[in-house]
Amino acid sequence: MNLHRKGRAALVLALVAVVGMAFRVSWNALRDIAGAVGADDTAAMLYPFVVDGLMALALIATLVLADRDRTFALRVLGAYTVASLVLNYVHGLVPELHGRTVDWGRLADWDPANWALVLLATSLPVGSIYFGSDLVAKVLHHRPAPIPAASTNAEESTETEMKRSTADLPVSTPAPITPNAPVLPRPVAVGFLKSTLPAKPVPSIAPAPVAPIERRAVAAESTRARRATGRVPAVAKSTRPKRTPDQLLAEARAATAGWPDAKVTGEGIRRAIRTSPANARLLRDTILAERAAASVAS
Repeated sequence: MNLHRKGRAALVLALVAVVGMAFRVSWNALRDIAGAVGADDTAAMLYPFVVDGLMALALIATLVLADRDRTFALRVLGAYTVASLVLNYVHGLVPELHGRTVDWGRLADWDPANWALVLLATSLPVGSIYFGSDLVAKVLHHRPAPIPAASTNAEESTETEMKRSTADLPVSTPAPITPNAPVLPRPVAVGFLKSTLPAKPVPSIAPAPVAPIERRAVAAESTRARRATGRVPAVAKSTRPKRTPDQLLAEARAATAGWPDAKVTGEGIRRAIRTSPANARLLRDTILAERAAASVAS
């Protein structure tokens, strides 16, 4: 870990040294260009900070901002990099700029090129004020996206809400077992052919003999669903007695006696004592409140 930090520190120091030397090389060119477009000695000495300094500011902004603001900072960085490259290139092409013997406001022999270069050199300070202020404002108002923390309470998930304890489900009422009645043929409409063969009989579940059912002619089979009748078989009823809130609280206290507070969740209590999610949440709140009161009293 120490070697890794030392390597990163050495890399940053090397980058600062390279950037400092590059800034010094570009200093003369930008200073001479500023003097050629009418800047005095003090303004010409500060002119390199206007161009190369804003490049450094835009580079730092790209490391902080995100999304559209980061794209804007990259565009500012690219624009000022191109502008500095053009001015350094012109400084290398015009030897008179080195001795400051060039005519005032004359950077090229061709008038359109000269006008464009003078406009570029004089507009960079104004652009630095605007773009620099905008970048600083974006950095100061930037709020990094929060890192989603892992949820410690698993009962809040949709999957947990969909689960219920089998001990708390209502006892289902099975449909009554009725003997198989013979299928009677239905009336056949004119112009249609329909099979009148009886359905395959299903063997009866009950082994007891069933009394024969008297056949009666019916006009049509009723489509109305029958209501479930009869008593619920004993095997379908739950053998576990329903617990009172006090019994549930006592079981929850016993199950969570050795648990830390972070582990006391509704899902953990639900699995431990086999109850519903709603009861588990109430038990969780009660136990945590008891622990908090005990800690305050102690």
